[in-house]
Amino acid sequence: MIHALLVGGASFLLALLLGSPTVTWLQGKKMGKSISEDAPSSHSVKSGTPTMGGLFIWGTVALVTLFTNLLVVRNGQVELDHLSMLLPLGVVVTMMAIGVWDDLGTLVGGAVRKGLTWRLKFVLTAVVAAVVAGTLYYGLHARSVNIPWLGQYDLGIFYVVIAFVVVFATTSAVSITDGLDGLLGGTAAFAFAAYGVIAFVQGQSYLAVFCFTVAGALLGFLWYNAHPASVFMGDAGALPLGAALATVALMTGHWLLLPVIGIVFVAEALSDVIQIAYFKTTGGRRLFRKTPLHHHFELLGWSEPQVVMRMYLFGMAGAMVGIALALSV
Repeated sequence: MIHALLVGGASFLLALLLGSPTVTWLQGKKMGKSISEDAPSSHSVKSGTPTMGGLFIWGTVALVTLFTNLLVVRNGQVELDHLSMLLPLGVVVTMMAIGVWDDLGTLVGGAVRKGLTWRLKFVLTAVVAAVVAGTLYYGLHARSVNIPWLGQYDLGIFYVVIAFVVVFATTSAVSITDGLDGLLGGTAAFAFAAYGVIAFVQGQSYLAVFCFTVAGALLGFLWYNAHPASVFMGDAGALPLGAALATVALMTGHWLLLPVIGIVFVAEALSDVIQIAYFKTTGGRRLFRKTPLHHHFELLGWSEPQVVMRMYLFGMAGAMVGIALALSV
């Protein structure tokens, strides 16, 4: 655990160092985000804030993972080790490419108007989810679930379907949460730290190192994303976050705890689903003032920092409860 925590600290410092030149570069390339018309009117002042901050989050993770978790020196020779870490790293790289493509279609002034449609984004996410599910089952021989107080159960071939749903649903839920300064970065850091502890307790030290690497990189990103944000992570950051979190959860076998550890993500996604269902069944009425849930709280009169901090509290509580439940298996 000492090694994992130190690597997480190093990841934080590296992200902090990479953040400033990345933000400057994004500004120079005019990568300012256009604010959606669906967001509260108070968000209009954010128009033009650089997006794609996910580039230095995942650049940090890739560098740190390469030199602390993949490359080892044996008998004077550099070798690859912990090859299972190539799965979450590959997921990150693939989803980041998809996210960058989507972000390029949301820039101020419409310099690029070929972002992803929601249908294409769903299809690409589904393809990645299918590859992850197949790799876990056939490559890493993962096929079980850990249930608190009851133990571990083999799911057989049904695991592939479940893993697909977990990756797809988590990626979507996490992406929806990205809407306020600091909200997703902080809540995702809590979730990865929780799974880092769980992985360490299981003896998966390499997976724990990866989790704390991501958590540290997110803390470095939050330095620049704290209200008022000087950069947004964009889908280049949010899509890989969700897919990587799901992958890590599946690798620990504690994917059943995702709704607890990621309680904020669940609440955000459910608010969207409930709003749509209520709107259609009542002929146009709305249960929430605006969704996702963080916008509803804003329109109730909460300031943006208040919404973020209060969701942080739920995120931290969910992480603690999730760890406790994992320890009870």
